[in-house]
Amino acid sequence: MEWIYLLLAGVLEVTWAVAMKAAEGFTKLWPSLITAAGYLASALFLALALKKLPLGTAYAMWTGFGILGTTVLGALLFHESITLPQGLCVALIAAGIVGLKLLS
Repeated sequence: MEWIYLLLAGVLEVTWAVAMKAAEGFTKLWPSLITAAGYLASALFLALALKKLPLGTAYAMWTGFGILGTTVLGALLFHESITLPQGLCVALIAAGIVGLKLLS
């Protein structure tokens, strides 16, 4: 169950980060509210995952999910460019997440 909590925490990490971008400095109400709710919910699910998972593993995976999701959604939703070196580094982060899961 702790892995499901960690995955939910990661999805919510991406949700609040994307909503924060859309909130444009907290000048838009709904994206600002989604940011706050997503942040709190992400922290809650991370806390639940940390009851059983090692801190280093869980935190690395949580932030890794955030990096992967925000990179992809930044490109898709906000037309942000991803250079080849950036793409390679993000791929290494993805490999690290898979490695942490397989070796945990």
